[in-house]
Amino acid sequence: MVPGVYDVYLAAAATASAALIGLLFVAVSVRDDTIFGPKAVPGGEALAITAFTGLVNSFVVSLLGLIPKVNIGEPAVIMAVIGAVATVRLYRRLRAGRNLIVLAVTLLAYAAQLGYGVLLLVKPHDSDQVINLSVIVFVTLIVSLQRAWALLKGKHLASAPGSATTGGHDPPPGSGPGR
Repeated sequence: MVPGVYDVYLAAAATASAALIGLLFVAVSVRDDTIFGPKAVPGGEALAITAFTGLVNSFVVSLLGLIPKVNIGEPAVIMAVIGAVATVRLYRRLRAGRNLIVLAVTLLAYAAQLGYGVLLLVKPHDSDQVINLSVIVFVTLIVSLQRAWALLKGKHLASAPGSATTGGHDPPPGSGPGR
């Protein structure tokens, strides 16, 4: 039961999330061998999964917030729990000890979303909490965009064992081994 003044924002956020999910699929398809599969670099898989989780979070919360008589707190709470659980499971599986700051910031964002969602469940028409939740959705979009862009650029390859650092840029075509 979001006030109607947020409809345009939520529609734009849902549209942007959907478009960025498409960008993420392009990024994964361009670098699929380094993201998933037997030769995958763990950093690439983590970037892809966290970007996808964040984008789906923004998409679901925004889209369901547009449905009349749906309390946006419900999808906010559900997606915050799903996002936090997925993040912790990924962290444990990949044993990504060097990214504690990223883990903490991600979990903090999901905790804030959970808190704002609960407040909206209690007071569905609280415009201040809708604004706070909207900021979380926006931040999630930006962070997920950055992660998808990092995948596309191959940033995860620079930290892979045995890979040459490219200074943040991909090597020019034809300059790889055996060419």
